[in-house]
Amino acid sequence: MPRKQRDYGPVTVYQTSAPAVRTPSRWWRDAIGVSVATTVLIVVALWVHGGGLQDLLPNGPASAGPMLSSLGRLTGLVSADLLLLLVLLMARIPVVERLYGRGTLARWHRLVGFTSVNLMLAHIVLITLGYAAAAHTGTLAELWTLIATYPGMLLALLATAALILVAVTSMRAARGRLRYESWHLLHLYAYLGVGLAIPHELWTGTDFLSSPAATAYWWTMYALSMAAILGYRFGLPAYRTLRHQMRVEWVVAEGPGVWSVWLTGRALDRLPVRAGQFFNWRFLTGRGWTRAHPYSLSAAPQPGRLRITVKSLGDDSALVQRLRPGTRVLVEGPYGNLTAERRRRSRVTMIASGIGVTPLRALLEELPYRPGHATLIYRARTGADFTFQQELEELAKRRGIRLFLLPGKRADWATLNGPNASEQWAPAGYGDGIALLHRLVPDLAWHDVYICGPQGWMTSVSRAARALGVADDQLHTEEFTW
Repeated sequence: MPRKQRDYGPVTVYQTSAPAVRTPSRWWRDAIGVSVATTVLIVVALWVHGGGLQDLLPNGPASAGPMLSSLGRLTGLVSADLLLLLVLLMARIPVVERLYGRGTLARWHRLVGFTSVNLMLAHIVLITLGYAAAAHTGTLAELWTLIATYPGMLLALLATAALILVAVTSMRAARGRLRYESWHLLHLYAYLGVGLAIPHELWTGTDFLSSPAATAYWWTMYALSMAAILGYRFGLPAYRTLRHQMRVEWVVAEGPGVWSVWLTGRALDRLPVRAGQFFNWRFLTGRGWTRAHPYSLSAAPQPGRLRITVKSLGDDSALVQRLRPGTRVLVEGPYGNLTAERRRRSRVTMIASGIGVTPLRALLEELPYRPGHATLIYRARTGADFTFQQELEELAKRRGIRLFLLPGKRADWATLNGPNASEQWAPAGYGDGIALLHRLVPDLAWHDVYICGPQGWMTSVSRAARALGVADDQLHTEEFTW
């Protein structure tokens, strides 16, 4: 991979030149947002065209059934549309990720997913009540009749169960109790739910086939969703795995429970990856190879070589230390938007916690900046937990980085007082988080701020940075899981 020489004052910076990654025009962002909103409007228009609005008009005492059924049709249609949009969000389309960033997409993913499931449950309740009112039967008896006699309903029931399982395990309380591998596997049940719902929608969902326009719309949405999943979740990873043939070169211990894995492969200079990004990795060791793990690059891409660094967290990450040279690797990615493309200012501050230093260390190596214009603030539980301390000190000396190492356990929220408790990101004993950040970087409002660490901790750092005048477009964080 060629290296560019750039002059930044007293020192010469050698910046790795990665393959060009075209940044989409801003108008694409607006166009995609408008398209998403338009799909919901189209669904409502199709419902109106099918007589849904007329059914809501009161027509005597017996109109309760048609009214409830019409509302049930509407909630079902919007739920199905949002579910297909959710599939597109899960497809990891590169242009969409670069436009919005993984954090924004993760928030949309949760919002669209929970809304779709809630509307689906409302659809079941309203349709059952509407049919029961029209047939003058009990609600539970009508529900059983629908399940037992209507075509595709048993599959729809299984689809509902799969989607509810995904929604429940995506709640923060449940998500925190699951290993990433287990959560990721359960999350794939959303695809199963979409597939199982198709027969019900085609056989009993008259709104799906009520007109040529409706038929064309729904088949187009399903075709786009399937193409995106097959292309970007399966096709592109398979192509890159086969093309680049990555293998483990060697494994190096970096500290207590922390290992770096160096990888080689073919034509890695053609792999469109930048410092700050991550891949989902599968090591073909014979055990656990089906489970993907999101690990960031911990060094800027080098000619023919990549490095990731992994901390043992009690799951499959502990197996990394036993990887042997030559082990083949399956990859998905690169993913993530924590890159140089997001930079807006000439000065930059990196704030890391624990193993979250890995993408920031790679960025500090790749980014161009003048001596004194880059700051790294790194907290860890103990002095022994500072990964890459020697590398960081050497990089700081060579590039003129202001380096601050903050050892100590994070302050216990239960003991915090005052209005700034939610911004307390620093270890215990360092005082107020906002005041500490201001002392370390007085002109922080003029910096781009890159943050990586546990999700709750990143939220606290972001709040502290905003309190010091950092605008949202200067704050850069990453979510590795949805």
